[in-house]
Amino acid sequence: MSTPRPPFRVGIIGTGGIAHAHADALNALSPRVEIAGVVDLDRARAIAFAESFGVDRVYADAADLFANEELDLVHVCTPPQTHTPLAIQAMRAGVASLVEKPTALTLGEVDELEAVQAETGVPVLTVFQHRFGAAARHLGALVAGGELGRPLVATCETLWYRPDEYFEVPWRGRWDVEGGGPTMGHGIHQFDLLFAIFGRWSQVSAFAARQLRPTDTEDVSMALVRFENDALATVVNSLVSPHETSRLRFDFEFASVEVRHLYGYTSEDWTFTPAPGHEHLAIRWAEGLDSGATSGHRDQIRAILDAFEAGEAPGVDLAEARHTLEFAAATYASAFRGAVVQAGELRGEDPFVRSMSGGIVPWAPVKEVLA
Repeated sequence: MSTPRPPFRVGIIGTGGIAHAHADALNALSPRVEIAGVVDLDRARAIAFAESFGVDRVYADAADLFANEELDLVHVCTPPQTHTPLAIQAMRAGVASLVEKPTALTLGEVDELEAVQAETGVPVLTVFQHRFGAAARHLGALVAGGELGRPLVATCETLWYRPDEYFEVPWRGRWDVEGGGPTMGHGIHQFDLLFAIFGRWSQVSAFAARQLRPTDTEDVSMALVRFENDALATVVNSLVSPHETSRLRFDFEFASVEVRHLYGYTSEDWTFTPAPGHEHLAIRWAEGLDSGATSGHRDQIRAILDAFEAGEAPGVDLAEARHTLEFAAATYASAFRGAVVQAGELRGEDPFVRSMSGGIVPWAPVKEVLA
């Protein structure tokens, strides 16, 4: 009889809003995992967070956390401009990191992360939790097995609403701090799932606009996408849509599969429509579908712990995260240059490697410069 392993020990850096989702998920997975300590520059907020989630230790900065705790994983839940330096600090400390999206502000920063990862052998993972919900995993298995035929057409929509007040937070709506608008910070979850199911994109033609909001970034983007397997898709990201919805529709040779939700789906949010002559696939879909809970951080964290225990590489790794982030960069590059962008085209000293804006945003900034 094997001896049970001790709980995985994790730290959380940043105790703002999204950190609560991480802590809820971690506590739901107890006693398999425990939160060893938290970090925040705002000590009062960190103490309140720690008390809420039963954490004993609060640290002033990441260096203190790494110096005082033996960790299996650290969750990076800070504003986007800090993701890369904190992930590098974790790698140097020998601790795997799970970083909130976006992994980094630019493709250049991802390349920097990949170089340090190659040097240290310590992984950097990105939060793309929608890949790990029960229905998405079931769909992925059917696609991998070839049961649905060729992927043909997809629609990916993140139609959300954020009022002007949303952008009063100083770091929101700034290219140099947040990286981009809904393409980077909101729709990225949906089109990451699109790529996980449909495969690698090969080219993109896009538009982006600032329609209403007091932001330096876009508040809407739209893209036409071709995949390496010749499938086609549309991707829409919006923060000006009062009727909020997140929708993904996949049309395969033998079936259409669609999910409508907002911030997380259950299996009941999915519909499956077989093509004529392939009605048996509806039974195949239903019999393998676990009702499950709402897709969220717990699904991905559980999968990471499973991979750690099995000695396997957990997801979502830097290579996959880079492919998704490259699509965001290509969307901006296509929109601002007015040209089709090929996968792999943005590299080296290209301005869109150094900044998602490429330095050629066609509207004037409105945000105050941070000190």
